[in-house]
Amino acid sequence: MRTRLIFVRHGESVHGVEDVVGGVRGCRGLTGRGHEQANRVAARLAGELDDAAAVYSSTLRRAVETARPIAAALGVETVEDCGLCTWHTPDYADGMPKGEFLHAHAREGGGVFRPFQRGNETWAELVTRSGRSIMDIAHRHRGATAVLVGHSETVNASFHALAAQPLMRAFDLAVAPASITEWTTDDDPTGLPPARWTLHRFGEAPR
Repeated sequence: MRTRLIFVRHGESVHGVEDVVGGVRGCRGLTGRGHEQANRVAARLAGELDDAAAVYSSTLRRAVETARPIAAALGVETVEDCGLCTWHTPDYADGMPKGEFLHAHAREGGGVFRPFQRGNETWAELVTRSGRSIMDIAHRHRGATAVLVGHSETVNASFHALAAQPLMRAFDLAVAPASITEWTTDDDPTGLPPARWTLHRFGEAPR
């Protein structure tokens, strides 16, 4: 039976427009445009899916507000999962101008396994955390469809968890707000040898 994971990046957010770090306090949800985008994604998915088993979202407000109309349109409840969150930035940076955090608090010698900023999460830690949630959801809903509402980093992590991409990829991904990315497999999603996943669409904006 086919397992289908549909990733949705949150809509346009207030913190993104203001260019500040959007942690638990710094995230002030979606802009008016972001709410419109979330509603369009919800209508799009409701027209496509008649078998969605669940909708998951990151715990951050911008993702929760994006997931809410999607879950309502699909007739399921939203399950919040911190594993789908973006960077776990340190408390001192929450709400800080992003440029200040990235540069004034930069550490020498950052990289995949060492944080670039003081107290920040590493890329390897983010991928491991997000990848575990992605695979747990795939296992929980094997043979069914699940929608995962998160961040650009969540979509990036799907390429590591599902497509076995190395932590240091040779390419970057530009993930638009409220865009849809879809992976499927007909294999056991968490079996050994690892399932072979198919990418059907990436970064598709709602019409």
